[in-house]
Parts: sequence; structure tokens; C-alpha cells
Amino acid sequence: ISGLIALSKETGIPLVVTNDCHYLTQDDAQAQDVLMCIQTGKKLSDEDRMRQHTDQLYVKSEEEMRRLFPAFPEAVERTEEIAKRCQVSFDFETKHLPHYPLPEGETARGMLRRLCEEGLKRKYAPGRKDALDRLEYELGVIEKMGYVDYFLIVWDYINYARANGILVGPGRGSGAGSIVAYCLDITALDPLKYQLLFERFLNPERVSMPDLDIDFDYERRPEVIDYVARKYGQDHVSQIITFGTMAAKAAIKDVGRVLDIGYGRVDQISKMIPNALDMTIDKAMALNPELKSAYEDDAEVKRLIDTARKLEGMPRHASTHAAGVLITAKPVSDYVPLQVNADVVTTQFPMGTLEHLGLLKMDFLGLRTLNVIGDCLEYVKEGGGPHLRPEDIPMDDPRVYDMISAGDTDGVFQLEGGGMRAFITGMKPRSFEDIVAAISLYRPGPMDSIPRFIQGKQDPSTIHYETPELEPILSVTYGCMVYQEQVMQIVRDLAGYSMGRSDLVRRAMSKKKHDVMAKEKEYFIHGKLNEDGSVDVPGAVRRGVSEEAAEKIFDEMTAFASYAFNKSHAACYAVVAVQTAYLKHYYPVEFMAAMLNSIAGNATKVAYYIQFCRKKGIRIAPPDINKSQERFSVDEGQIRFGLNAVKNLGHGAILAILEARRQEPFRTLHDFIMRLSGTQVNKKAVESLIKAGAFDQMSGNRAQKLCVYEMAMDAASKQAGQISAGQMSLFDDESLSQDLPEDLPDLEDFPLRERLAMEKEFTGIYLSGHPLDEYREQLGKLTFSTALLSEEGDEDAQAGDLDGRRVEMGGLIAQKTSRATKAGMLMGILTLEDLYGSIEVLVFPKVFESIGHSLNEGDAVVMRGRLSGRDGRAPSLILESFRPLSTDAQAAKSAPQEKPAQAHKLFLRLSRAQLDAVRFILETTPGTVRVNYYFTEEGKNYVAPASEWVSEDFDREGLTQLLGEGSVVFK
Repeated sequence: ISGLIALSKETGIPLVVTNDCHYLTQDDAQAQDVLMCIQTGKKLSDEDRMRQHTDQLYVKSEEEMRRLFPAFPEAVERTEEIAKRCQVSFDFETKHLPHYPLPEGETARGMLRRLCEEGLKRKYAPGRKDALDRLEYELGVIEKMGYVDYFLIVWDYINYARANGILVGPGRGSGAGSIVAYCLDITALDPLKYQLLFERFLNPERVSMPDLDIDFDYERRPEVIDYVARKYGQDHVSQIITFGTMAAKAAIKDVGRVLDIGYGRVDQISKMIPNALDMTIDKAMALNPELKSAYEDDAEVKRLIDTARKLEGMPRHASTHAAGVLITAKPVSDYVPLQVNADVVTTQFPMGTLEHLGLLKMDFLGLRTLNVIGDCLEYVKEGGGPHLRPEDIPMDDPRVYDMISAGDTDGVFQLEGGGMRAFITGMKPRSFEDIVAAISLYRPGPMDSIPRFIQGKQDPSTIHYETPELEPILSVTYGCMVYQEQVMQIVRDLAGYSMGRSDLVRRAMSKKKHDVMAKEKEYFIHGKLNEDGSVDVPGAVRRGVSEEAAEKIFDEMTAFASYAFNKSHAACYAVVAVQTAYLKHYYPVEFMAAMLNSIAGNATKVAYYIQFCRKKGIRIAPPDINKSQERFSVDEGQIRFGLNAVKNLGHGAILAILEARRQEPFRTLHDFIMRLSGTQVNKKAVESLIKAGAFDQMSGNRAQKLCVYEMAMDAASKQAGQISAGQMSLFDDESLSQDLPEDLPDLEDFPLRERLAMEKEFTGIYLSGHPLDEYREQLGKLTFSTALLSEEGDEDAQAGDLDGRRVEMGGLIAQKTSRATKAGMLMGILTLEDLYGSIEVLVFPKVFESIGHSLNEGDAVVMRGRLSGRDGRAPSLILESFRPLSTDAQAAKSAPQEKPAQAHKLFLRLSRAQLDAVRFILETTPGTVRVNYYFTEEGKNYVAPASEWVSEDFDREGLTQLLGEGSVVFK
């Protein structure tokens, strides 16, 4: 400080006092210390960690600063002077939209109209008045709201993508309701044909930014973003930051680790926080009395929760948004601060803030299914088939709907999950509208309408309309409300609302704004008058609907609106669903090759689809060094395994192989080694190729080739060194034969089982067969397989749906380990592998003691047990009994090989208020012991759901301590 004072006197520059600020108040110092430990992976107790050695780095008040610097009151006052000079304000009213760079002589308005009129002529018959009127209306709204340039920008980069062979999706979200977007080829659905509403996308009565989300070919999406950056300038385009925040459970776990609280205790506390998207620690305290009690009674827990509360919701890490791109009129830095994330320039503000600031955010989404469609069409063309484009695929082919109705939907976009498959086999869709409805209905909430929908479809006499005015709106969904657009149409057609206002009502219903809905219900039924007595909203009664029917319809809409689906979005997805179904039906080999390429990194899904191909008679040819391409390919009516699916074979090595092969096919393993010497094809790569079977078509077996490949590679490397040093000639045949002999040793090949194990290790799947092939018939009769774990959908939700389900499944025991429980008993952990994938099997101590010695690696078995899929974990099987898997069904049936564990039961006497605490203790030791609850308030006994059953080493002491002596009975 003395130096600063001297410098001020010497230079005449006035002093100012400041404080280094890292947090708001002094009380936040500890939380800041904990946060630093979280970010650096340290504990508070670590001696060598980064730390701040003071708790004074907070925002101090003027009074505190004056006490700290009593001799320099003018320096404190100068702080205020500087603060007054700083003026930062944010404009949340102005829209900062970029301008499309126009060709000479064009105006933005004129160009948009010209492009739309050209599109209208292509897509509609001449003189189509409803289309022309709709186009004029939409253009008027777009011009009035100032979004002309927006549409031109989107049109331009989509036009670039199409011109450069980059597949573009048919649209997604509410944008498909715009005829302007349809005429510009931004979307591929006729909004008039499918009754899609423009106001659901852009409402003239509610100012909001338009939002056209566009799907691109997943692999070439970056090319479109690069084009936009070149078009508008690198400094006018930026990707958008997104923050991973510390949710309630994560905050508890992170803070617990830093405070060095025992893992078990921290896990116990975190599990007291209910699983919900918007859950906070404060909400959990209010909902769970046990958590509140732990907070009040345990000082360590209180410190844990208080610290976690301060950090909850704070950013834990920053990353780049998967799809969002910002385009600005001036350089991006004129509007928002920027930073570099993993070599990508991003905004420092997340997407929501950017939208509030009136900046234009666009979503460039990558959809892998577009790659599947594009690859499939390319394979069809290469095989001499028609040159199809996605838009050439018909939406009304009856054979395609026959396939869908039969449930043959593996690989079909949005339709391949087990539950969806069951729904559509009952529904039997016969039209595109049925697929749109299926995608919309198969979700929580709307699912309740499925039986009524199917009944109405199969028996039209059961369809009931509360009033005849509903029929034109609901007939397409057999009398059921399915879409948000239907809610808007009902409000408009029955009560006379404007379409813009009908969307406002729909939004109020979906967000359950009760005060708004109470007013709107009155307006919907009886109408609304202006102050001058003129009619603002006619109301349903004034338009001929009975008051009773109007009230009933409004109540039904209110109950349904929060679940209603956006038809525009569902219709876009339905286009992709029908396209994939069509390609699967007419070009199954090409389609499945494309599908395998799209999921090449997921061994379980690859195995699942390969088994599907085999079941359908599509041969999967193993990798072949002379025939395989980099990816899966179509080879003479079969699917050829790709080189990129072989472990230890990088992209550079594959390119080297393909380049050498173009000149001449490889004759032998030695020829391959000699020609690829000095490239990225190393010993690991060659070993992997041999074990994967890529050299099986050449002379010699795998055992012989594995015996000589290293020696051959060393000799080739030596020769390459001699040649480069000028010590020998490439044509020195004598030296070549001496150092690189092509003779293979006289060795028998590995047994089939070993060869299959090699293939599995180096490709992730069995190629030339499967160890379970001889058991296929028996496995097909069992109730469950890992194929059900390979279906598309929300994996967490799927795991939750499977939790507690009793199953019987068969396969090979691929791995067996054991570990000690906290009670000091041994339990087993197995991996069961079937035709499609694998699952973890837990064998709790009592069962393991009884049958563990009979469970051996490599055994083919049938296991019975209960699935467990809680806390977002992949489902595992809790084993109850097993028997050997036999090819002789009669022998398997008659042999007394089933080895069940002895049945036990746990009886608990408790109050309803203690139930959550009891469940928490029980879930730490899941098992097969049935739990019975006796609730003291009711004097009744209930059997707990299977998901709450326990193993025999359950925490008896903890339950007794909670419930009291005599309240825990195990027998």
C-alpha cells in the first residue's frame, strides 16, 4: 500500500480503494472454498490443494471500506465516482435481426414474395384460392412482425444444403404449419392437407421470435454451419454456450466428497431427495420429513445441506450447445461476450438470455436417421436400383402399412419400441394420418385415449361427438382430442375466437393458468362484449352450441391441453417414419446396412440388428480384407461387415488398406504385410484383423496366421529400412524370400468356440456363428431377452418401467465375480450374455451360498429372477433360481435341476409417516425376500411391490432403531 501511496503522490494520479471480490458475503467464503475443491477434484482436508487464505474476498460495504482506510476518505468516495461513470444497460425490447445479403436490384420483401410464388406454382394446382389466401395472410404477418430476412436466411442455408447433397429433414416443430416455409422448401409437408396451423408457429397476437428447427445429415451438419459463417462473416456467427448446473442430488454428492463425509452417509442423504426434474433441496426438505429430521438432528448433515444449498443451481461446467447457432447483424461481440470452449468460439450467455436480448438463435440439428435414409438410397442406386430422393417416397403405399400393422418395425423411426409396437399392432394404421396420431398418442397422458382411439378406428359407430360442430375437427382422430391444433380449432370454430387468440387460450390451458382459464371459460361459453357493446368473442352458445355441451367441451379441453401434442411436429416425424418403413420394406438389405452404420459405435444395438437380419434371411458377411469397405456395405445381396467396426483399426490404417487394395487385391497375409509396411497398419491392427476373420478367405487358418504375422512384420520393416538405406533392391528376390518366408506352420485351427470368442472381442459380436446357436429354439420360448433393452426410447424411463418385473431369460455366463457385503457375506455378480447383448446378474448372499458353486463361466443357463432398474442405472437381474439350458426340451423339463432359494418374508409394523424412511433403508439391500407392511393407523397388512423387496442381509438394526423393538419380524 505504501508504494501505491508514494506512486500517487509522485504522479498526481488520485488513489481509489477496491476489494478483490470472489463472492457476495463473508458467509460465502466456505462455500467458495468447497466450490474450488469440486472444480479441482480435491477435498478440504488436502494439504496441497488450491485455496484462498482469507475470507475477506467479498463485496464490502462503504462503511467497512471507510473503517479499513480511515486516512483515505477521498479514495473511498472516488470508488463511487467511478461507479457512476459505468453505465451498463440491457435492451430487452429491440429485436436485433441480421439482414439477408440481397442480390442487386432485389428487396427483401420482394425476394421473399417471389420465392414463395414460385414455390406455390410448383406445389399447388393453378388457381388454388385457399392456398393463395393462406400465403397472402402469412406473408402479411411475417412482413408486419419484421421477420422477412429471417425466412430468407433459413431458405438460403437450406438451399445450400440441398444443392450440395446434404440431406435436410422434412421439418420439425410448429414451423411445418407455415405455407411460406412449405413453398420455400424449408418444410416438406402441405399444411393445408394436414390442417396444420400457422398461428401455432407465429402468432400475430403474441410477439415472439420465430423458431424453425432444421434437421440435417448428422455427419455433414458442420458444413452448413461453416457456410453460414462464410456468408455472414466469422465474427457474425457464433455457437452458443450451455451450462451443466449442480442439481440437488449432485450438489449433495459433490459437497459430501469435498467435506470427506462417508460415502454411505452422503448416498443415504442424496437418496432422501425425490427424483423429479425441478426438485430442489428446499423442496425435498418440505416433502421428506426424514431429510428434515436428519438436518435438524445431525450437525454433519446440517453442514452438508447448508453448503450444498449455496452451491445448488450454480454452473458446474460449460459446454457448447448441441444445435444452437447465433447469427447477428453486427459482430457478435457487439451484443454479447464470447469465450472459447474446446477450440469453439461460443457466447458467454446461454440460449434463454440471448432470446431475451432479441438475438436470432437458429437450431442446426443432426438427425442420424437422415444418414440412414441417405446411405440406403445411395446403396440402392449403386446396386442398379432407381435414383430416389427422400421426397419421392410415397406416403400411402398399402404394403408399407401392412408391414407396420404387423409390428415389423425394427429400425423404423419412432415406431420400433416394444410398447409402441404393441400399440400399432392393435391400432393397425392404414394411412399417414394414423402414423401422425400414433406418434402423438404414445406418450404419458395421451396414452389414456388409446383404447378409445382404437375402438373408434375399428368401429366408427362408437364415435361420439358432443356437438356436430366437432366432427370436422375430430374425425381424423376418431373423436379423440390428440393435437394442440385441435384445441385451437375448437376454440375458433365453436366460439368464434380469432386463431391468434385461440393459441393464447391453448397456452393458458397447457400451463394451467387457472385465473386466465376461468375468464376464458366464460368467454368460450357465453362470449365477450367490447365496451361499446359490440361482440368481441361470439361464444359457443351464441353460435348454436348448447350451454351444457359447451361447458363439457371446455372442461375436456382444459384437462387435455397440457398433454396435447403439436401436430406439426408429429407430422414431420411421421414423414421420416414412413420413409424408413418404405425403404425397409422394399430395400431391406440396403436399409439394414445403412442402419448398422448409424449405430456402429453401439455394440449391443449392432448385435441386435444383426440378429434381426439373420432372422429375416439377410446374410451378414464377416470382414474381408479384399471386400470390406470402411463401413458396412452391400455386397452381392448381403451386408458386408465394415473395417471401422474392427477394434484397433484407426481411420488412417483403413485408408491405407483401401488405397493399396485399389491397385491390386491382396493375395496372402504376407503380401498384405509387405505392401502395408511403413503405414499406420501396426501389429495390433493386423492381429485384430486376423482374429476378426478378415483374412479367412486366404490360405491358412487363424492359428497359422497368428503364429507368423509378427515375424513377417518385423522382416518387412527390416527390408523397408534396408531399401531406404540403399542396402538392397526391391527386386532382390533371394533376400526377400529369406527374410519374409510365406510358408505357414503346420497348425490346426482354434476350436469354433475360441474363434467365436476372438470375433466377439475384436468386433463386439459373433460373426461366423454364435455359441448359443444350438439353443435358439429354447431361447425363443423364454419371456425375456436383452433385445428388449436395445429398443429406442428414454433409457431411464425404460429402466423404471422394467423395475420389479419377473422374467425368465437364457444365455451364457460370460463372467463371474464375487464381493463381500457390509454384513460380511459373499454375493455374486455375473454377466449373462444372450443372442443380442448382455445383462448384469446380482446373486445375493443366501442364493449365492446355495447355488453359487453351480454357476460357472461358459455355462449355458436359464435364469429366473426380478429386474431392477432404479436410480437411472441400466437394468440388472436379481437371480432367484437357474437351470442348465438344454437342447433337449424334454430332458430340461424332466431333470430336477431348478435350484430355488429358500423363500423368506419380512414383516414390518409402521405408520404411514415412516414409510419413506423405511423404503430408503430397504432399497440399500435389494433382493428376493418379500416385504409385508402392517400400517398401525389402518390395522391392515399390505404386500410391498417387488421393487421394495430385500436380500437377507437387510439392515435389521436400522429398521429396528427406526420402528422399535418387535416391529421387525423376519421368518
